[in-house]
Amino acid sequence: MPFKKTYLKSKPECKVTFKITAEQAGNAEQVKLIGEFNDWATDVSPMRRLKSGDFTQTINLPANHKYAFRYLINDTTWENDWQADEYQPNELTFDENSVIAV
Repeated sequence: MPFKKTYLKSKPECKVTFKITAEQAGNAEQVKLIGEFNDWATDVSPMRRLKSGDFTQTINLPANHKYAFRYLINDTTWENDWQADEYQPNELTFDENSVIAV
């Protein structure tokens, strides 16, 4: 499962745990979660690397929205989430962005 969604009862937010597998990440030293929720900023803290080689990060997102995102591997390679809720065209490249709906 690429991400886990937990809706908060106290406010209209969803706690989302993103995960990119070791297979997706290849021989990555670091992976960053980049998307609409952080204005596509690439200078964010990297995701946490697990012993399995997977990378994970948990963030809170306002509910009832869709967010485009991608993973930035070693600050050079963009990767989509293979099990995203949907995909949308990337306006800057011929690639697509992953989308999570919360």
